[in-house]
Amino acid sequence: MTKSLEIEVGALAEIDDPGCREFSIGDGDWPFRGFAVRQGDEVFAYQNFCAHAGHPLNWKPDSFLTKDNAAIICASHGAMYDIHSGKCIAGPAGGRELRSVEVNVRDGVIYVRGPISA
Repeated sequence: MTKSLEIEVGALAEIDDPGCREFSIGDGDWPFRGFAVRQGDEVFAYQNFCAHAGHPLNWKPDSFLTKDNAAIICASHGAMYDIHSGKCIAGPAGGRELRSVEVNVRDGVIYVRGPISA
């Protein structure tokens, strides 16, 4: 059975609009890694794992968006994902989706809930 944990990512006001913030859930060698994307007052969160290549999407910290901030992009092969749904909209991931992460904003603070190792 997979256990989950809710963690605080940070204040909404601390993240650029649009912008991203990485997070990890759990300890040890293999924590669950993800990122939150802010667009106005909306926040979306995904596992930091390319649906095409199976490795992290970014090379630079908190850097997940295209230059025009219109989509999430994989820095390795250019697969682009819709911010709202996580679905691949261009590139080699061919319609696959990023794994979404439960996200909530309470009192101006972003929280995510994801799996931890048992």
